[in-house]
Amino acid sequence: FGGGSHEWLIDGGRGGRNLDARNNFFWGYTVNTPAMVLKMVGAGSQYGVVATDANGAYLDGSKTYKLTVDANVPAKDFWSMVVYDPQTRSELQTGQLLPSKNSKRNQDMVVNADGSIDLYFGPTAPQGKEANWIQTVPGKGWFACFRLYGPLEPWFDKTWQLNDIQPLG
Repeated sequence: FGGGSHEWLIDGGRGGRNLDARNNFFWGYTVNTPAMVLKMVGAGSQYGVVATDANGAYLDGSKTYKLTVDANVPAKDFWSMVVYDPQTRSELQTGQLLPSKNSKRNQDMVVNADGSIDLYFGPTAPQGKEANWIQTVPGKGWFACFRLYGPLEPWFDKTWQLNDIQPLG
């Protein structure tokens, strides 16, 4: 959340308003509430949004990507990853019922020996990775939102951070 405040002030207002950050936020959420930036450990939700891969390239629905979600996600309730259409801000329309995975609903996801989970994004599932796959659309860009429900202290103090999305192949 750019600036860490619903007021969008730069340097306490002495530098004006951060209009780019405000516009970027409103494009994605169309609401402005102080609660979205409050530190409420164990309550509410927090969001991380990504539109580029580890190399800085925009996410492409024709390509396959991998995201390793490290163990011990700091969410009291659960976490989710949802993919969206950058032109409509709606969930990406794919052959999957839901273009998402979450730690509560998707109990079939394969967990690595260290407790991490590898999520795969692409038009087709990598062989043997179907349980951890989120479908994308060839020829269409996408962005993803990682949500923590009941975010815990490691999210706020940044001792736990989401990894970059890695292109495969």
